[in-house]
Parts: sequence; structure tokens; C-alpha cells
Amino acid sequence: MANLTSNAELREIIRKIALLNALNYGGKARAGPVLGKLLAECPHLKTRVKEVASIIAEVAQEVNKLSPDRQRGIVEEKWPEALVKEKAVVEKMLPPLPNVENYKRVVTRFAPNPDCLLHLGSARAIILCYEYAKMYNGLFYLRFEDTDPRLKKSALQFYDLIREDIMWLGCKWNAEFIQSNRLPIYYEHAEKILRDDNAYICTCKREEFRKKVMIKQPCPCRNLTPEENLARWKHMLDGTYGEGKAVVRIKTDLDHPNPAVRDWPALRIIDTKKYSHPRVGSKYRVWPLYNFACGVDDHLMGVTHIIRGKEHLTNQTRQEYMYRHFGWEYPETIHYGRLKITGASLSKSVIVQGLRSGLFKSWDDPRLATFAALRRRGITAEAIRRLIIDVGPKTADVTLSWENLYAYNRKIIDPVANRYFFVCDPKKLIVKKVPHAFTARISLHPDKVERGFRCFEIKPKEGRVSFWVSSNDLRLLEKNGKIRFMGLFNFQVEKVTKHGVKAVFHSESHGEAKKIGATLIHWLPCDTGIPCEVVMPDASVVKGLAEDPCKSLRPDAIIQFERFGFVRVDNVNEELTVCFGHR
Repeated sequence: MANLTSNAELREIIRKIALLNALNYGGKARAGPVLGKLLAECPHLKTRVKEVASIIAEVAQEVNKLSPDRQRGIVEEKWPEALVKEKAVVEKMLPPLPNVENYKRVVTRFAPNPDCLLHLGSARAIILCYEYAKMYNGLFYLRFEDTDPRLKKSALQFYDLIREDIMWLGCKWNAEFIQSNRLPIYYEHAEKILRDDNAYICTCKREEFRKKVMIKQPCPCRNLTPEENLARWKHMLDGTYGEGKAVVRIKTDLDHPNPAVRDWPALRIIDTKKYSHPRVGSKYRVWPLYNFACGVDDHLMGVTHIIRGKEHLTNQTRQEYMYRHFGWEYPETIHYGRLKITGASLSKSVIVQGLRSGLFKSWDDPRLATFAALRRRGITAEAIRRLIIDVGPKTADVTLSWENLYAYNRKIIDPVANRYFFVCDPKKLIVKKVPHAFTARISLHPDKVERGFRCFEIKPKEGRVSFWVSSNDLRLLEKNGKIRFMGLFNFQVEKVTKHGVKAVFHSESHGEAKKIGATLIHWLPCDTGIPCEVVMPDASVVKGLAEDPCKSLRPDAIIQFERFGFVRVDNVNEELTVCFGHR
């Protein structure tokens, strides 16, 4: 949309969006979605958000005074084509970020610890941070938080694997930072906060400090002078103090109701000869804890909006003390609720332990919810993006099922996935009295004839033709009796055993199949097919035969085995291997 040249034009387009929004939400326009829609259509207005938000509030109030019938009448009179379009597609928008008008540019960040592969639980932070930066024409940063060589030990492989996952999600970052490169910066800020008497170096035993802090009393180290603390700081750096013997603590309020906030630890000593860092080895022995490194970096990198889980609310309280000591303004924060997927473990420790014990075969084991496993199963990045945007940054905990994700994915892949036959655990079915040869032309996609067809030549010998059918269908054949082979002909079942089926030709047309109430099943001629293994979500393997055209499939292709489900091709050699996605 071209730049609006006057406030009258701006007000009119806002009125249009507000009326359409009201029609979708029971006659009441909501300012947040109206702003989101306006900024999507008119990106140049992002520099005037404060002014625009004020106009939206006025217009929404005017619109909401109208009856739904009057709202619809105005739209039908002035923008009838928009009403049709809006009725067809109601676009889900993220709610606006708070106080964007206070910042020159919105800056967000995703900050993983490279101690494990990313999984579905990480998607919310990545996608929300990226989409909000994109929404406001801002910046999205990737920051590796790798400052714990002892408990949350990073591994070099995960830096690149995490980058690959984020790129696969389509969330390209504007700049990258690695905290293990930034130790001198943290040291500089540690020295400043010690010099300003807003932190101290505690050498108390952990148990003794905990007893003091629980009864809201200071430990003896809290009253040291800045000079004494700086001397202790040098001893932390030069090796005088060993691991666990000294820690930098930020001064807070000892009367704070949450003991975890009281004089929280900021930097500690790690024996890096024992716990070497994968990137910098034993170069540093004093390492910042999460709240210190994260807090310093968010300020120095100009992060304006922190979007993260509500388990970080206590961390915000801790960091706010440090920000006040440095004279900094704390960024805007959005804390969303936990996202759980029924039947999926989103715990890093569970995943890592499962791999170490041999329970899981690899990072892309289909039982996992890692992005690698989801990719292998044919779950698309776009499906994950749509799911996360629809869930949004709600503060309430959200529990989803796999079916929620499958529903988004199905809408994306159903129009593009070609169809093929796969017969699992094949059983022979012999049809007699077949009157003549048949050529079955079955479309690669039922809605896209232009893609072409798969062709099967059926040539009876003495009126008999042998087919492969899935063992799963034996009970169906025994129960229903009258069957139609998809795209071929109809037959009557005579006998079903565990070894196979005997049948007699009935008729040709699909119309006749409807008339006799025939059940449709898929099939393969007995002299065709490529061996196929399907890896299922529980890691079990289903074996069978796929139709010959599958020999030309390429790895990563997503297809549908008719009456079976969507699968993604792992590899094609003498045997076809695919990974099951969902039905």
C-alpha cells in the first residue's frame, strides 16, 4: 500500500480495518489486532506508532458504538471486496509490543545454551522474537550463552546445529554473539560494580551464607570496603582462590520476600583444567553466572524487548537490582506461559540421558521433539511458525497435542504431496474371471490433474490376476465382501485366509461400486513394487512394498501413501526408507 499522504486517509484505512475486525469479533474492534494489520499493510507507519495508536483508539471507540448490522452495512457499501476477502481469511496477528514508541528501533534476541540440540520447546522464543523484530522492522540477534563449562557444558557441534535449526525455521538473525568471547567485558563490569560498592566478594561457605540469607541477615563479607573487594577480585583471577571458594554477589534487599533474590551470585570460579571450555579451553577461571552475563549483554546490545518464559520472572527481579546499580533502564519484558506437548518430552536432560543410554538412536529419532526429528518426519517449519503465532505470548500455560501440530502441517503439505500406494505386510489377492486387460491411470494428486498420473497395466492370464494388498485390510475384506480397487475395478470376495484372498471380478465402473456399497482399498500388481520400510513415530518399523514410481523419489520429498499417511523420504536405493509424519 502506498504511503498515506494525509491524516484523513490514515483515519479512513484505520476505520476500514477496525470495522472488519469488529465483524470478526462480535461487533467489538480490538486495538491490538487493528494496529498489527495496519503495520503489516503500511510498514512506513512503524515510525509513527504512538500517533497511530492514539487514532486507532479513537476510531475503535467510534466503531464499537455501532450495531453489528450498521458495521456490516458500511463495509458492504464502501469496501464490499474487502468483506469477501476478510470472510475467506481471518489472519491471525501477534498482539502489539508494549511501548515501542519509546525506542528508536525494536531489538529482540534468542539466547540458547549450546549444550543440546533445539527442540519444539525452543520454537516459541525463536519465532516470537524473530516475528516481532520483523513486524517492527527491527533487529533480531542470536546470542550463545555458553558461560557454564561445568554444569551446562557446551559442545562445539551444537553451535552449528543450532544455527541450522534456526535457519530452517526461517528466522535469520541480524547479528551473532558468543558469550565465551566476551569475558573481558564481564570482568570490566564486575570491577565497576565492586568499585561502586554495589557488589561484594563472598568467601563464606554456601551453607553458612544460606542460613544468613534465609533469616535476612548479611554475611560478614557484605561490609567489606570496595578496596578489599577489588583485592579479593584479583585473587579470584590469579588463582589464590580455588573453585567454590569465592563468589561475586550483587547487593539487593535482604528483606526481599523471595530469598532467591537476596544478594544473588554473579560470578564464580571454575576449575577449567578439570572442566575445560570447548571454545576457550582454560583461558579463564572466573565465569559469569546467567543473570550477570545476560543482564549486561541485553543492555550493551540494545535489546528493547525481552520475550521469554515466565520461569524467568525471578531473574528479572534480580537483574533489575543490577540495572539500578549501573544506572540502566530495564528493557520491556513479555513472559509467556509454559508450552507442553502431550506425549513429548521437552526436557534437555531427558533427551541427553536417553541418547547416552541408547534409548534414542540419534538426535533425529522420531520419538523426540527435536527440530531434527520433526524435519525427518516431514513436519514443516511453516507449520511450527503458524502454531506458535496462533498460541502467541499468552501468560497462561498451554498444553497442545501432536494433533494440533499435525493439523497445521496437513494444511501445508496436503496440496503439494503426491500420492502413491504402499502395501504393508503384503498378502496375495487373486481375482478370477477378469474379462480383459485394464490400464489404471491414477492421478498423482486428486486436485491437480496437471501433475500427471501413475499407470498400471493389468493383463489377466486365463482371466486371473494376482495383486498385493495390505494385511491390515484382510479383516475389512472378510467383513464387507464387495470391494473396489482404487482406480481399477470392483470385485466380490469369496474366501479370506491368513495367507491370502480369493475373489471374483464384479464390475468396472465407480458408479457401480457406489451402487453396491463397495469399500475402496489400494493395491499393487504382484509383479511390481519396491521394498519399503516406514519408520514410525514410536521408532518401530513397518515393512511392505511401495509402487514402482517411488524408485525415482528424492530424499526429503514429502509424499502421501494413500490410506496410510504422510511420509518423508529418508533414502532410495534398492529399498525405499521413509519416516512417518501423520495421517
